[in-house]
Amino acid sequence: MDSFFAEPAWIALRLSLKVALWATLIDLVLGIALGYLLARKRFPGRELLDALLTLPMVMPPTVLGYYLLVVIGREGVLGAWLQQSFGINLIFTWQAAVMAAAVVAFPLVLKGARAAFEAVDGQLEQAARVLGVPPFGVFLRVTLPLAWRGVLGGTLLAFARSMGEFGATLMVAGSIPGKTQTLSIAVYEAVQAGQDDSANLLVIITSVVCVAVLIAANKLTPNRNLQG
Repeated sequence: MDSFFAEPAWIALRLSLKVALWATLIDLVLGIALGYLLARKRFPGRELLDALLTLPMVMPPTVLGYYLLVVIGREGVLGAWLQQSFGINLIFTWQAAVMAAAVVAFPLVLKGARAAFEAVDGQLEQAARVLGVPPFGVFLRVTLPLAWRGVLGGTLLAFARSMGEFGATLMVAGSIPGKTQTLSIAVYEAVQAGQDDSANLLVIITSVVCVAVLIAANKLTPNRNLQG
């Protein structure tokens, strides 16, 4: 048990953190852009776009994994182009795990960002425009600073979700120890092999990390902040 904890468990933890961090960064950039678009712009199909972007929240992860295979697989639209043009194969790599985690966790950032932007007083933004601040400057100096708690709260939830992603990751990245075997997959493999002690240690590691992230996210929730 000690040798397992000293090597594979920590390798899986480092890989999970790496995947979750990259997935969260991707979601943060896209979530802020699309959350602001949905919060501030009115256009035909706006709510349909919101529903499509939120779909990963309710869709089975294995279905999302299948869609990712269709897109980035060797015969997929993007995957075939990358293979033929650059010799890049995403399937069964940690990058594929990042894409799977990013897709699954994205709605958490989007919903948090949209709600935070909608809560910002539009009159403050208008006042900045009247003072001659350009649109992007208004966003950076007024909107985002006022909405950052909600955005960061959703981002932390997405990080926790990325840490626990299993179904889509297993389909596109597989379970290669040291390369694509994240904590959640390592737990599954340990249980399947009857290694209960190893599974317990992995579960504890995952739980501690996720609980810490959730506590931080709760403290950043705007409503909690106002009540405190």
